[in-house]
Amino acid sequence: MGSTLKNSGLVTFGVVAGIAISMQFSALASKPVEPGMPLDELRQLADVYGLIKSDYVEKVEDKKLLTDAISGMVASLDPHSAYLDKKAYRDLREGTQGKFVGLGIEIVQSDEGYIKIVSPIEDSPAYRAGIKAGDLITRIDNYTIQGSSIDEAVKKMRGEPKTKVTLTVLRKEEAKPLLFTITREEIIQKSVKGKIVEPGYAWLRISQFQEPTVDDMAAKIIALYRQEPNLKGLVLDLRNDPGGLLQGAVGVSAAFLPKDAEIVSTNGQLPDSKQSFYGRAEFYALRGETDALARLPAAIKNVPMVVLVNTGSASASEIVAGALQDYKRAAIIGSQTFGKGSVQTIRPLGADTAVKLTTARYYTPKGRSIQAKGIVPDFMVDENADGDGLNSLRMREADLEKHLSNDRDAENAKNSRDEVEEQMRVLAAERKRKPLEYGSADDFQLAQALKHLKGEPVQLSKNEPRPALAQTSKKAPAR
Repeated sequence: MGSTLKNSGLVTFGVVAGIAISMQFSALASKPVEPGMPLDELRQLADVYGLIKSDYVEKVEDKKLLTDAISGMVASLDPHSAYLDKKAYRDLREGTQGKFVGLGIEIVQSDEGYIKIVSPIEDSPAYRAGIKAGDLITRIDNYTIQGSSIDEAVKKMRGEPKTKVTLTVLRKEEAKPLLFTITREEIIQKSVKGKIVEPGYAWLRISQFQEPTVDDMAAKIIALYRQEPNLKGLVLDLRNDPGGLLQGAVGVSAAFLPKDAEIVSTNGQLPDSKQSFYGRAEFYALRGETDALARLPAAIKNVPMVVLVNTGSASASEIVAGALQDYKRAAIIGSQTFGKGSVQTIRPLGADTAVKLTTARYYTPKGRSIQAKGIVPDFMVDENADGDGLNSLRMREADLEKHLSNDRDAENAKNSRDEVEEQMRVLAAERKRKPLEYGSADDFQLAQALKHLKGEPVQLSKNEPRPALAQTSKKAPAR
């Protein structure tokens, strides 16, 4: 089974917009035309192709027509099936490896419509050039940023290695804009952060599941225990984690669950889509034969835990939250997750293009389908003390057109939860919330997680029914 996993490379991968997708890489076997193929419709397709070539107002290249036909055919199926051109296929592979070519900065949208630097990545080109946290990018080369999306800014800053880009930056203490000409390099992203937030309690954040994630998480946990040997509670932060490698999700779950526990299963029409993944190294080891989790302190299996999630937690992060919730290993705190519970298989169409096709759904250890539903927290807690802030403005899988249905639970076309969410979105838009820095002193949900670990009352969302557990629990349950 282990070799099957490594060969198939089943992964989940989050795109910039925060919509995560699950994928399985495999070779595309050539298949003969099946009996019963719709020959009349295929002739019609050929006729339309011919009409465009002969009658359209301008000449259209054959490659564009055929590529667009493939793209439209696949995209019509569901929100996550797609044709991947050369750039999209390359971006996908770079994302799972945790590296890309760019400047090395973490960014958010500012209130003024510019791009704000959260922090430069240590020893990155931006770091060495003198870019600082709090800087505002107003122009990228000759492109004006104000009013543009953050995705567009990312595209402008990424590129080929050793090419240059000029940033125009506003800095509070400087009277005039600053110009930085920076050479793009390959950037290694760190998907794991952690710190002791107060004596006895640690915060561990995973921003995306990548190839190095399990190794990096193990190293961070060891470092946290070295700093605080008597750890009394751990907060695993998966907020806005859009997904990543399935092996990473299995490894992260396995770190806190009994050995050999089932983490997730998948099911679809293809025989190789019917699989179960367990907490053993053969299911999560990607970087050589060493088991990174073997080095962890034994106490990590029993330390009381909270998992923080929100609407931006999707796919692989939902697998982790679902597994820990099913085994009652951790209390889940936050808001209902994105609901991305389908698997896409990547079928290469050559060296640099591919088709991404939905082939299966995945399920928690108890057989729950996450698709179009997500993980419902044990304790619904807003992003801020007075409401759910920007989190309320995010879409979920169920909001996407042509989304795959949940095969275990019926979906209601409209329910009271939809109406509550719409009210929260209006309030959040009116309040113009600033992006939250996770793990900071102002992190309200983290503060509530720590309260739960200490057995103190948690401030629940005013827009959610209060669970019976929340009414009676005065002490954090033993884990």
